[in-house]
Amino acid sequence: MESVPTNVPTTSNPLSDATIRLGTRASALARWQADWVAARLTELGAKVELVFIKTGGDGTTTPITQSNSQGLFTKEIQRALLDDRVDLAVHSLKDLPTECVEGLGLVAVPGRESPRDAFLSNRFSSFKDLPEGARVGTGSRRRQSQLLHARPDLKVLDIRGNVETRLQKLDNGEFDAIILAEAGLNRLGLVDRITQILPPSVMLPAVGQGALGLETRLDDSETMAAVTQLDDPDTHACVLAERTLLLELRGGCLAPVGAWGRVEDGELHLDATVLSTDGATRLVAKAQGDPRDAVALGASAARQLIEMGAATLIAAARND
Repeated sequence: MESVPTNVPTTSNPLSDATIRLGTRASALARWQADWVAARLTELGAKVELVFIKTGGDGTTTPITQSNSQGLFTKEIQRALLDDRVDLAVHSLKDLPTECVEGLGLVAVPGRESPRDAFLSNRFSSFKDLPEGARVGTGSRRRQSQLLHARPDLKVLDIRGNVETRLQKLDNGEFDAIILAEAGLNRLGLVDRITQILPPSVMLPAVGQGALGLETRLDDSETMAAVTQLDDPDTHACVLAERTLLLELRGGCLAPVGAWGRVEDGELHLDATVLSTDGATRLVAKAQGDPRDAVALGASAARQLIEMGAATLIAAARND
């Protein structure tokens, strides 16, 4: 499991004349994220070239909730890193599996965008205003389970495609509402499409949601030294606690697991939940302490959930 970097290799000139090849998917959101990182590195004096990579999650029509594959959006980019075709990968951390890849390291996590989920509807002003049997679209088991826990009367349906495609399906009347990450809508300039931000009491976010992960080869000291300048220690600690939780639960990116880490008054607070896929059962746990103890806090919350029966719920979700 990765940790907050404390002993990153440095060089006499971490921003040398060498160009950092940044690997990214080509979707609008991935491109925004890559452009943002490239701009920050350029401000620090680096030269950056974007390298676009098609991943297993691009173009597939299989609903994410019906796929058992981890790293659909990340494996090909990590392979490009290992093959020395790129020097830096930018991931949406909610898509990045928690298992380490030998030779690679998550060396920086910039400041987090909102981790919250957004409710979008052209007909209803809030989640509670949805009528019985309303059609709500989401491609996430985590969201599906939490929606059904709060409103078992709803018809929660799979939806695929990028943000623009999902919005078009909403506008075409295929759904009464859809759920998307607030961070992605903010980054794409689509804030005006948000009807309501769902509170944590209804919807805990995905592990790492709203955060970017910057991954390099561990033997590439120059790129590591440059990239770690973009690290935000509080954000890194929060997502480390969340990712440790998920790793300990052996949940994977597709499990009905929600987590929200944040630093308040110098203390890291972690809320976590595991649900059955039908939303009927919902387990909750909390942990808090020093951000430097992020791994221990994530493991503590996981143990609480396991003692309540989380492993059974996660195993059942894999078989659904």
